[in-house]
Amino acid sequence: MDALVLDDVTKRFGERTAVDALSFTVKPGEIFGFLGGNGAGKTTSLRMVLDILRPTSGRIAVLGCPPGRENAADLGFMPEERGLYRGMSAIDTVTYFGRLKGMTTAAARARGHDLLERFGLAGSAKMQIDKLSKGMAQKVQLAATLVNSPKLLLLDEPFSGLDPVNQGLLEDEILGAARGGATVIFSTHVMQHAERLCDRLLLLSQGRKVFEGTQPEARGRLPARLEIVSRDTPMRCPGVDRAEEVATDLDGWRTYDVTLGDGIDPADVLQCLTEQGITLRRFDQHRVSLHEVFLHLVGTHSADTQGQPS
Repeated sequence: MDALVLDDVTKRFGERTAVDALSFTVKPGEIFGFLGGNGAGKTTSLRMVLDILRPTSGRIAVLGCPPGRENAADLGFMPEERGLYRGMSAIDTVTYFGRLKGMTTAAARARGHDLLERFGLAGSAKMQIDKLSKGMAQKVQLAATLVNSPKLLLLDEPFSGLDPVNQGLLEDEILGAARGGATVIFSTHVMQHAERLCDRLLLLSQGRKVFEGTQPEARGRLPARLEIVSRDTPMRCPGVDRAEEVATDLDGWRTYDVTLGDGIDPADVLQCLTEQGITLRRFDQHRVSLHEVFLHLVGTHSADTQGQPS
């Protein structure tokens, strides 16, 4: 049974189409990245999965069932806009969310204490949310999301507003949930998190899917690039589409930014250069980042992403 299926799902708000004929499948145990710039349709899609919004057309299956209260006990959801009751204590908050997911009070409280201790908040369990720092409150939100040990974990821009330490904590929790058998779907416009975490990913632009697949498949959408330092041009080799000289040192060594044709193996270019007796000081393959893939597939006009290529 697939963890999540969207089949030709469209959502319109009046004349505006927020999600346009979107189809994808998430397998059990995957960490699935839902990527796109602001306004791409990520949050609207997640809200339909949670039955907060109903699609205009199309079909959604969550753990084999239509979206609804029936599978709430198996879901965990962290919204981008954190939703905690400021007058409640940390432990009461986590317990309350556990009760909403069908847990007994005793089980939810015990699990809540375990999570707060794991997140370094054992000494703050009885403090009111409005007395906690922002980072501490976000950890409480994460504990509330995980309290029912969900089979399907949905995180909407989960890294938004987190400092680097808490970003690392959240990444560890995502990996730990997946190792425990959960399926994790998270939306983000920060490509570095997706690079570190995702088994597969989907790129959205203006409500439409522009890519779905693995990271190597995504990087394969861009031609391979090399950095070659030599005194001779590498253009003599078949498969080299472009060799732009970007620097020359005092000893005559020239640095080239080299773009290869589709399907050309860099190892074949290296062999060609060697056979021609061309002396190389450096031959490095450029690792394409997801940020570069996003810009290539979506275009700069929609690329409201954070971070630089890695």
